[in-house]
Amino acid sequence: MVIPRQFKTISFQALCVPAIVLVVGAQGLAAVYLSIEEAQQAIFPGETFTVVELNKKPKIWRASQGGFFIIDKVIGKHEWITYALGINPDGSIRQIEIMEYREAYGFEVCQKKWRKQFIGKTNTAALKLNADIKNISGATLSCRHVTDGVKDLMELYETVLKK
Repeated sequence: MVIPRQFKTISFQALCVPAIVLVVGAQGLAAVYLSIEEAQQAIFPGETFTVVELNKKPKIWRASQGGFFIIDKVIGKHEWITYALGINPDGSIRQIEIMEYREAYGFEVCQKKWRKQFIGKTNTAALKLNADIKNISGATLSCRHVTDGVKDLMELYETVLKK
């Protein structure tokens, strides 16, 4: 086999760098913001928690003052977003925290300003993107899926946990 002269001087390292960039780039920018315990204390400071046993997917704890702490996952565009939802004893949303965000784009859903829109909403709220929850340009799928996930958890609260 004859190798053209311009390719004879390319080093092995020069060939490997693009492959390394592709591997790292394909994984996205995974970030772990809070552990379970940190999220519990961020939403319900000073409270203790008891696991609620359900045959359902989300992990659920009852807070010592009567609220609920729920961990769920939704898909962003390509990767999972793990978030925690705190529900007050009266059924209103206490707080939402993003625990892990793995997407390369749309990380703005992690910002407090966006998450603050959920506080105080109940199951009777529309919880619809572009209605009572504002969209973030460039993060539409993350916004939509987190909003839909919170709506689903509020329905779970209303139909199962409230009783």
